[in-house]
Amino acid sequence: MIVEPAIAGVRRWRHEAGGSVGLVPTMGFLHAGHMSLVERARAENERVAVSIFVNPAQFGPREDLASYPRDMERDLAMLREAGVDLVFTPEPAAIYPPSFDTWVEPGAIATRLEGAARPGHFRGVCTVVLKLFTIVQPERAYFGQKDAQQLRVIQRMVADLNVPVQIVPMPIVREADGLAMSSRNSYLSPEERHAALVLSRGLHAAKACWQSGERNAGVLRQTVLDIINQEPLASVEYVSLADGGSVEELEAAAPGALLSLAVRVGKTRLIDNLVLE
Repeated sequence: MIVEPAIAGVRRWRHEAGGSVGLVPTMGFLHAGHMSLVERARAENERVAVSIFVNPAQFGPREDLASYPRDMERDLAMLREAGVDLVFTPEPAAIYPPSFDTWVEPGAIATRLEGAARPGHFRGVCTVVLKLFTIVQPERAYFGQKDAQQLRVIQRMVADLNVPVQIVPMPIVREADGLAMSSRNSYLSPEERHAALVLSRGLHAAKACWQSGERNAGVLRQTVLDIINQEPLASVEYVSLADGGSVEELEAAAPGALLSLAVRVGKTRLIDNLVLE
């Protein structure tokens, strides 16, 4: 496995490696969710590249950039065991040199939900992802459904800008008790970790109502809220029932609708979602 911090080194590897490449972009502190993306990439491509880059451009001024969990040695050991060919580990100055002044501005889909809660977030995401695509030049790139709106924003960017990369969505990987895997779960105390189960409980309560025939989106959102509001350690930022493509809020739920939420448990901001099918 090659560990390469330099853009020129990655481009040289891509030129010499040949064959199809699957890219898994990450911010590190890897878990089983990330590794499911690597496994799929390994099955579908001749080479697998993983990027580890905590992207400063997608963090707001009061967010957790400085404290975001990092463990490069552990991450590299996991990727080596998984048979990854290249790990791209750039420094921020390589991606955003002092003269950097060009950004990808996503459209309406990026203004809602996470885009409203975290202004500028998706501009940072789209810019770094497009840079990764131009540096690594993969045939396919793998993204988890846990960041559902991010996945849709990237799919829209690739379609609108005619980027020759196939975006492969992957299902959420959950702990045995239902908590969606996230690097930020490491922030949770044992008490908060137990309280965080309220996210998946709320989503699945609404899904059960949907499966029983409820179609009023307001009722389904309130079902989630009623569950979460019972947990004193949880504070809701938003509960959304939106169109699965545009993430515009719905009045009536339909198959393919995206039920998503952002909740603070203690000081930790967690997101989760499911698709009504």
